[in-house]
Amino acid sequence: MIKLTVKPVFVSIILGLSLFLAVVLLSPYTTFLSLSPSAGESDIWSVRRLVEWRPCKWWLHGHSTPFPAKSNGYIRVDCYGGLNQMRRDFCDGVGVARLLNATLVLPKFEVAAYWNESSDFADIFDVDYFIQHMDGFVKVVKELPPEISSKEPFHVDCSKRKGQFDYVESVLPVLLEHKYISLTPAMSQRRDRYPRFAKAALCQACYGALRLTRSLQKKAAELLEAIPKPFLSLHLRFEPDMVAYSQCEYRGLSPTSMQVIEAARGDRKPWTGEVAGIWRRRGKCPLTPNETALILQALSIPTSTNIYLAAGDGLMEIEGFTSVYTNVVTKSALLTGEDFTRMHGNTKAALDYYVSINSDSYMATYFGNMDKMVAAMRAFKGLYKTLFLSRKAFAEFTYQGLEGKELMQALWKVHRDDFLMGRGSALPDCFCEFKL
Repeated sequence: MIKLTVKPVFVSIILGLSLFLAVVLLSPYTTFLSLSPSAGESDIWSVRRLVEWRPCKWWLHGHSTPFPAKSNGYIRVDCYGGLNQMRRDFCDGVGVARLLNATLVLPKFEVAAYWNESSDFADIFDVDYFIQHMDGFVKVVKELPPEISSKEPFHVDCSKRKGQFDYVESVLPVLLEHKYISLTPAMSQRRDRYPRFAKAALCQACYGALRLTRSLQKKAAELLEAIPKPFLSLHLRFEPDMVAYSQCEYRGLSPTSMQVIEAARGDRKPWTGEVAGIWRRRGKCPLTPNETALILQALSIPTSTNIYLAAGDGLMEIEGFTSVYTNVVTKSALLTGEDFTRMHGNTKAALDYYVSINSDSYMATYFGNMDKMVAAMRAFKGLYKTLFLSRKAFAEFTYQGLEGKELMQALWKVHRDDFLMGRGSALPDCFCEFKL
């Protein structure tokens, strides 16, 4: 019988190679899994991402698709609401104009008393810059030809138009008949159904052609310069109307906050009982400033971080945040009183937008129109320290009874996974996934 002997050195080599291969194969994931706020070494931004969203090539080369020889008519986009809602509607309208081979007239920003607003498109955005940078994507004019300028456009109801064929089959005939129409795109637009040349026009309008006026950009740059660096821009939403609209019930708020919320509710009463719990776990309830501070701590954001508060007027319970994060600045504190009091809602929103797309990092407690625009623009600029705080996860974890260290670790993990996969960091209509 022959005895086989294995030398210790050989065994060591085999074991070493096995260990090396295991580390190589598993290292991307074990690195992430080992990160924990309890380590005290890393914040959420130190997590290595697996995915980034970058501008799609078909958008960047969208101007290469030639226009038909003749325009089918003129389209004016009528926009309503706050600045970022109007911007979203306008971008959708640009896509519709290109889809229907129409010439785009400068949009009409409807006066909105609710938003304390009276500014028009040209008061916020650089018109000449827009026209110049839309060249090749869609035709844009400042003024209508004499035979059309004397009449109002024929308004087309687009509330139920969702995609390419809806517009081609029902709106195009009206455009060909009247030659000048106005429309407001539906909020439920199916942009994925557009041909790429129309999508490219939409994307270029939103992220490549809209720039603030020189005077507004100068004011925004001065505000940005005044903020201590580096800084996190935080879009915190906890205003009375928003809380009232959410139909969520809150405990522990101050009597003043409860009073203004009740005044804003009107007939929209909050959910109660089991329904209220289900509603909250669906992520429908805005995070309070105190809850926001807790999540930032779970993500190991130092309490000494410089934070610019991108928020509207009437923010409630802010002391719950500033008692934890003390280096908080606002535009009202950094701008002179005269400058700030003269500003309308759109101007203030434009300043918040400019600061947020240029901040070192950006977080939001909501995923509204501004947040979508800011996240996409930051991706366009190659700034990826962007994160949306999960109301749904917070509600679910607290419903499960998690607290203390257990809650902090659960919050860390869910936000870590969102950040490394790039979830919510850009609008998929214009950006393509790029695996790192």
